[in-house]
Amino acid sequence: MNNVKIGEVHVKSVLTKSNLPIAGYSINPYVGCTHACKYCYACFMKRFTGHDEPWGTFLDVKYWQPVKNAHRYDGKTMIVGSVTDGYNPQEEVFRRTRAFLEEMQGAKINLIITTKSDLVVRDLDLIKSFPSPLVSWSINTLDEDFKNDMDSAVSIERRIAAMKKCHEEGIRTTCFISPIFPEITDVFAIIERIKDFCDYIWLENLNLRGNFKADIMQYIGEKYPQLLPLYQEIYNRNDRTYWRALDGSVKEYAERNGFLYVIDEEPFLRSPTGKPVIINYFYHSEIKQSAKTQNAERP
Repeated sequence: MNNVKIGEVHVKSVLTKSNLPIAGYSINPYVGCTHACKYCYACFMKRFTGHDEPWGTFLDVKYWQPVKNAHRYDGKTMIVGSVTDGYNPQEEVFRRTRAFLEEMQGAKINLIITTKSDLVVRDLDLIKSFPSPLVSWSINTLDEDFKNDMDSAVSIERRIAAMKKCHEEGIRTTCFISPIFPEITDVFAIIERIKDFCDYIWLENLNLRGNFKADIMQYIGEKYPQLLPLYQEIYNRNDRTYWRALDGSVKEYAERNGFLYVIDEEPFLRSPTGKPVIINYFYHSEIKQSAKTQNAERP
């Protein structure tokens, strides 16, 4: 992207205590993300950044005081890229994600990297030094045209090639099929494409909230008008029929092909068959809300 506004920010530490259930710390070496995904949940971060530019058109490069004692974090889980992509195109120049990995060398941390890029393979030398690292790629289509409508990240084929490379190097891999666009995302085609070099497959439905709901609904109306009634049922009337049916289809597929299939489970279960573990997060928001309600009702 040629029209990205690049700035820099200085922070005391790049390590932030995380509220995510899978990690104790979040590492976001940049503010903003130039992949400019039209459905990005992290766009809410804009209100904390002081930027007037549209989400996806600015990037602040973070500089921090180097980690002094990496071993202090032994045993902790750290996720790189919870509200940005640490391997956005600008990382090739600024190398801030690589700087973090270099500072943590020797530490026995549980490293998780989430990305939509193949630049991550540049850092295989560092990633492999951690005890049991995992790299996750978001892939919600095999259709490059639809992908180009939705984000400015590298092609799906480049992501898949990077996943295969990491798997061959002994690094655990995840295919995060997210967000699933009803009747557009072909979950089964994606699984068939990546199943031989993927340890985990996470499924997450498209959640339309915030400012981008209107944009997505307008896109569906223009590009997939035959699907607009379905999207209105799901997102205007909160009809869960589609997700329940897809849940059942994936369960049947998993049983037929020997995959372990679970709902809203701990994300790093081991499969007894050696095949990928498929984890369904369709009901994650409902489960969280139910848990909050139950806790609130306790004396």
